[in-house]
This record gives sequence, structure tokens and C-alpha cells, in this order.
Amino acid sequence: MLKLDILVLAVHPDDAELGCGGTIAKHVAMGHKVGIVDLTRGEMGTRGSAEIRDSEAAAAAEILGLAVRENLAIPDAFFENTREYQLKVIGAIRKFRPQVVITNAYHDRHPDHGRANQLVETACFLSGLRKIETFDDAGNAQQEWRPTQVLHFIQDNYIHPDIIVDVTEYWDKKMASIFAYGSQFHNPDWEHEPQTYISSPEFVQVVEGRGREFGKSINAKYGEGFTSKKILGIEHLLLLK
Repeated sequence: MLKLDILVLAVHPDDAELGCGGTIAKHVAMGHKVGIVDLTRGEMGTRGSAEIRDSEAAAAAEILGLAVRENLAIPDAFFENTREYQLKVIGAIRKFRPQVVITNAYHDRHPDHGRANQLVETACFLSGLRKIETFDDAGNAQQEWRPTQVLHFIQDNYIHPDIIVDVTEYWDKKMASIFAYGSQFHNPDWEHEPQTYISSPEFVQVVEGRGREFGKSINAKYGEGFTSKKILGIEHLLLLK
């Protein structure tokens, strides 16, 4: 069994890189085990295909140094917060038993993001109920597990963060992981495909600007912001930046 310190449960391949790629890279460098489980293969995206995005996700995982990356293959765009999909997400949580789960924003321009947030939030709670039965790939019953903390990265819509992580030293690695998705973001090799909101050069500039904005708030060059429905505590005040 591979136990993770941090598990990112994001609805589309590339959501994790955009939302918390720097935080992932930073914690990997600190020696923590970090993994991503994508909920869908992003097959309804305008550009590319599920197979192309599978290979891009694998390349991004290599850049970030992930301990594991898997995909639950939940239907893109058409999923709901139902028992069927809750059990899939619970299975992933119990498989990797993370202390921290990071997931999509509360609400966003893309409706999948908010619905994924609700699905993961529900699954994180239900995963701690021992009378809910799930099984691993070998058919063995999984033990209940509830993460200590569930955080939400901030995506296209601005949401005031509850916590900001200094990712200055890992910003280049974050951007490299984003550009691993050549089919999705600004890339002259994909000019034959329809242009989209995220494939424009301006979108990458917005990502850069958001990172600088959050960084400025904590006297750093780049930051990534997160929200929490729980009150966040620290051991002592001198840890505050």
C-alpha cells in the first residue's frame, strides 16, 4: 500500500497543475509523498482527446515528481454527486490514506469545478464511515479513512484565500507541468484545432498574474492560494509569514 501525505483530487487533467502545481512540487522536494487522482479524462474538452490528455498527464506527473497518478474515468461534464461516484472517490481516498486532500474550487467559470468540489467534500466525509463498504482492486475490503484537512485551490474565478503557500522556487516547475499539456494551452503546433479560452496567450498571463498577486500578499514573488471550510490552526504565531 502506498500511503500519501497529500492527495490532489481534481476533475480534469491539468486542473491540479494550474491550481497547485507549485505546492505539489514544493512538498515533493521536502520529501513528502504527493499523488494526483484525476476524476475524469477530460474527454469533452474542445481540443485534443482523452488519449492525448492521458499522455500529457503522465508527462506532467514526471515533471512534478508525483508518487502516483491515476484516473477514475468518471464521465466528463455529465457526472453528479451521486452514490456511484462517491464510492469511486471514497475508494481512492481509502487506497492512499492521505493526511491532506486538495480539490477544485468551491465555484468557478467551468461548472465541473464546483460539482467536483461537492463530490470530493462529500466523499472525504463518507470515507470515514466504517459501515460504507469499498474494495480494492484485489477484492479486499478497505478500511475507513478520513483526511485531516480538505483544501480547495483557486481557479479562474477569484476567491479570497484562507492560506497562501510561497511557491517562488517552484514556479518554473509548475509552468513546465502546465505546458506539458500541449493540446490545451498556447502552442503554435496546435493552431489547426479550435482556439479556446485557455489556449490563448492571455490565459497563461493570467496564471502568472494570479501567482504574483498571491505572492505579493505574503512578501514572496509567487504564491498559490487555498480555501478551507474548517478553521485552520498553527502550532505557534512565529510560524506566520
